[in-house]
Amino acid sequence: MKLLFLSVGRMKSEPLRAIFSEYIHRISRLCPVCCETVRESRARVPQIMREEEGERILRMVSERDTVVLLDEHGKMMPSLTYARWLSNRIESSAGRLCLVVGGAYGVSSAVRDRADETLALSSMTFPHELCLVILAEQVYRAFSILEGSSYHHD
Repeated sequence: MKLLFLSVGRMKSEPLRAIFSEYIHRISRLCPVCCETVRESRARVPQIMREEEGERILRMVSERDTVVLLDEHGKMMPSLTYARWLSNRIESSAGRLCLVVGGAYGVSSAVRDRADETLALSSMTFPHELCLVILAEQVYRAFSILEGSSYHHD
């Protein structure tokens, strides 16, 4: 089973890109992982942006994939619960486990409909670049919890 981080637009902040890359490297030692981005829409109308970016996101996932959308209105859980949740999803997914982070204006209703689950990192709204870093850290933390390593402290 492969883990896919799927996001809109490339990460422009070099410091955030470096941190994200470090966590992806750490995760890659524990689970096959890849990162894909879809091009940001050039439209100026948020609804059109969401639709165009949504079409690009949906082209990147297959029917076999488990799609998890990150959204501030999604389900929140503590890290220990998230670790068990992640383990269950990895074991039960027929395809990849796709963690989707939308663009500046969110995602289309088609992406929301395709998502098997919607999770929140917080009830606050974050820039998508920061969301990716936090998500990667939480995935790494979950694997660390599952392995019993000293990274996570209760």
